[in-house]
Amino acid sequence: MNTQNILVPRLSTLPVHEPRARAILRWLVRKDIVEEQLSTCGRSGNRMAYAIGAGARHVVEQPELLPYGQPVNGLEVVTDRCIFTPVDGFLHEAGCPECRQEVGEALFDSLEEWMPGLTDNFTCPLCGHEDDINGFLFLQPCAFSNLGFIFNNWGQTSFKPAFIAEFADWLDQPIAQVLVKFQDN
Repeated sequence: MNTQNILVPRLSTLPVHEPRARAILRWLVRKDIVEEQLSTCGRSGNRMAYAIGAGARHVVEQPELLPYGQPVNGLEVVTDRCIFTPVDGFLHEAGCPECRQEVGEALFDSLEEWMPGLTDNFTCPLCGHEDDINGFLFLQPCAFSNLGFIFNNWGQTSFKPAFIAEFADWLDQPIAQVLVKFQDN
């Protein structure tokens, strides 16, 4: 079983997201949470990521579960518009924060307009409430943004609340934490 622990701002289009990503990466390197140089410890694409550092032990609840010594253990930074959802068992259920009704089918259908950036918002088909898509209620943590931090195989443990709060401060946005579990084929 492989995992990803993904930290994502709860905002579809984070302004100046690439400079902010670089600043957060420098902070993570200073704290020795990840290594400074890219290596082939990622999961996606060319497998390039920032390998886990010794300081990662200080930001998780169970450091003994971190993927030290595993070939896939690095941080991948996504700066393209992306949908971050659990892979296995994702229910595609969402609710309107205004009328509290189930709107998942319509919301997930609207991603065809959200993904290319035609809109950041979704409008509830039942009550007309409009908000950034991240403002709707999801039964399982998920997020939609132009920035994401994927910690590969760090999902067996959880981040400490203080680290999550500090990460959100660096982003200057509330964040979603999305846990992905999947099996390799």
